[in-house]
Amino acid sequence: MKLSVLVLINALAVAIALSIVNFYFQHKWYDVTVTFLIGFITSYIVFYYLIEKYVYSKVKLIYKLIHNLKLGRDLRDALGESTSTDPIGDVEQEVKEWAREKKIEIEQLRSQEKFRREFLSNISHEFKTPLFAIQGYLEAVMEDEFYDTDMAMQFLKKAEKNVDRLSYLIKDLDEISKLESGEIPINYTKFKINDLIKEVFEQLELKAKQHDIKLIFKQKYDEAFVVSADRDKICQVLINLIDNSFKYGKPGGSTSVSLFELHDQILVEITDEGLGINEKHLPRLFERFFRIDSHRSREIGGSGLGLAIVKHIIEAHQQTINVRSTEGLGSTFGFTLQRIMPSALKQVIPVLKS
Repeated sequence: MKLSVLVLINALAVAIALSIVNFYFQHKWYDVTVTFLIGFITSYIVFYYLIEKYVYSKVKLIYKLIHNLKLGRDLRDALGESTSTDPIGDVEQEVKEWAREKKIEIEQLRSQEKFRREFLSNISHEFKTPLFAIQGYLEAVMEDEFYDTDMAMQFLKKAEKNVDRLSYLIKDLDEISKLESGEIPINYTKFKINDLIKEVFEQLELKAKQHDIKLIFKQKYDEAFVVSADRDKICQVLINLIDNSFKYGKPGGSTSVSLFELHDQILVEITDEGLGINEKHLPRLFERFFRIDSHRSREIGGSGLGLAIVKHIIEAHQQTINVRSTEGLGSTFGFTLQRIMPSALKQVIPVLKS
């Protein structure tokens, strides 16, 4: 409500009240009219002055502060000083919106704080497990004083494995930190994604046989699925996802890779015939150290950061990654890459051949 309207209503109310009182005692319309006019004019001036000075100016200041805080410095500088014709109504709306935004921010901060506590707890546990194991093996060797050399060698080898696990943890944490901070650049090149898949299959062929899992590529290797991405990092993504399918796959099953042409993207999907994942766990699957079955995951090995690294690499390419899964049937991880359109292939193919 505007100031003039607010003052007008109050002045009318006072003037009408005075006029009614005057009519009750005098019963003269002339006196009533004079009383009404004098009361209305006087009330309007007094109310306007008092409300403007002690109420309205304060409300306008509050509105201006809230409005500028909501806009931020950049928008405020661009738009200049903004004024409102109805600051009382607007300040109510602004306060409600601001309170709603702050509530969302507080909820997000609580969620981040919970994530931070879980992350610190997880990383502490991940480091303590191999450290205590190393300490135990070394103490056993020292107490035995190398009398039983066979046992000492066994313990030292186990300690070495735990040292390797610590190294993997530190390496993966360092990589995630650099990906988040942008220290690791994305070196875009044009390449055939099916050629890269063939190379990854060759690298993981022995490991697939050890897990009794068959690798299947559902397209032809000689087809032209050309993408623009960092070849080494996408290679890492494929290795992490396929290796993950080995860890949670079923012996005698298969892991298949499929390619789908979208408008300006190539969708890469890795499908396994493993244990599958409960739907409630899917939103947190790419979090650091998140494990569905902690005991099984630690028996299998790994840093627990593989999927988090995959997510960071794909997002660094400004692309998306998703997962769908059914318990007992398996999981499908899919990510997109920038596609080189067929019209541009004539310029790309000579470069690829060279």
